[in-house]
Amino acid sequence: MRLGILKEIFQMSFDSIRNNKLRSFLTLLGIMIGVMTVIAMTSVIQGLNKSFLSELESVGSDIIVIGKFEPGVIVGGHSEEIRQRKDFTFDDAIAIKTECSNITAVAIDIMVDFFQSIPVKYQSTKSNDAMILGMNEDWPQVLTVYLPERGRFLSESDITHRSKVCVLGADLNETLFPYTNGLGKDIRIGPEKFTVVGILEKRGSIFGQSQDNFAGIPITTLMKYFPYDLSNLEIIAKPDDHANYSEAEEQIINVLRRRRKVPFGKPNDFAVYGQDAIIDLFNQLTGAAFLVMIVISSIGLLVGGIGVMNIMLVTVKERTREIGIRKAIGARANDILKQFLIEAIFLTGTGGAAGILVGFLIALLVRTATPLPAAVTWWSVILGFCVSFSVGLCFGILPARKAAKMNPIAALRYE
Repeated sequence: MRLGILKEIFQMSFDSIRNNKLRSFLTLLGIMIGVMTVIAMTSVIQGLNKSFLSELESVGSDIIVIGKFEPGVIVGGHSEEIRQRKDFTFDDAIAIKTECSNITAVAIDIMVDFFQSIPVKYQSTKSNDAMILGMNEDWPQVLTVYLPERGRFLSESDITHRSKVCVLGADLNETLFPYTNGLGKDIRIGPEKFTVVGILEKRGSIFGQSQDNFAGIPITTLMKYFPYDLSNLEIIAKPDDHANYSEAEEQIINVLRRRRKVPFGKPNDFAVYGQDAIIDLFNQLTGAAFLVMIVISSIGLLVGGIGVMNIMLVTVKERTREIGIRKAIGARANDILKQFLIEAIFLTGTGGAAGILVGFLIALLVRTATPLPAAVTWWSVILGFCVSFSVGLCFGILPARKAAKMNPIAALRYE
């Protein structure tokens, strides 16, 4: 098709949209909503993925998590064997550290019972929402994000002697000591007095949840003075070398099977997994959200496509005499087909561009006004344009074929 004719078709398409603003807007609305949903939801999901992966990378790649259940297991919806699995104990974690030759450190922690509210107080300043964690001395070796910025971390002696010392997360330190730092100060956790021996480096927040609003005390001290639930005991091990990762996992499994008296040939009544399993679970969750997004946007695109087909059929009818004149002066059926098909694609392309713009603004608003990260990716923009053009092509072909097959004499006689 010659450049001049193509330019003329685009001009006619633009004039058609401009002369029927309300009709064109209503026609484009479905396309715009569908593309907007794709861009906005993809931006949020990609932002969540980047934030989550960045957080996992920050804690180190060679970690082995030991738990009662595999990631994502909902206990109530599984077998009796899973529901009745025994809790891990502090001694189980110590056995892993002492009996597994390829394990260099084992981080152990447990929270104060979820239903207990334990205030943290310094003089007249109090925090009611801080998390109280019982921890052992290996946390900085296993997860490097727990390095102290000032002072020191909990020591093996603190754990052994059930010392009343603590380390503070950066946010809790700022809450209790807004004009200084708490190093060396005595605070109260519940009714007990603790000396602050370290302030940890700031980790920031993930999904809007602060990771620095906690007090870490020796796990043995927590188990002596505060209520706790062993089902919340967390054990994370670190192998001595990445090359020995699989062997370290096997050693942990063997130690736990023996301690938990799992018969030969029976499956494990516990789970040992790495970061890959956590990433797979997260990808499944975001994949489900992506599927919902596809369904929602598909409904909008279907409605928009039907609207485009309807408006193009009306346009063909309104321009019947024009089609007759164009055929009478030499236009071929293929030229008429291309004209109306390009008009449909132009119409949906305009809706797609508007949807991309609105979706980008929504993603920007989400990132600015909420704790959810959002990142617009180049492939989602290309996808938005491709989808909008495809809708125009699919739903515009029927009106375009109808126009192309018109009898020029009948068209000229049309009133």
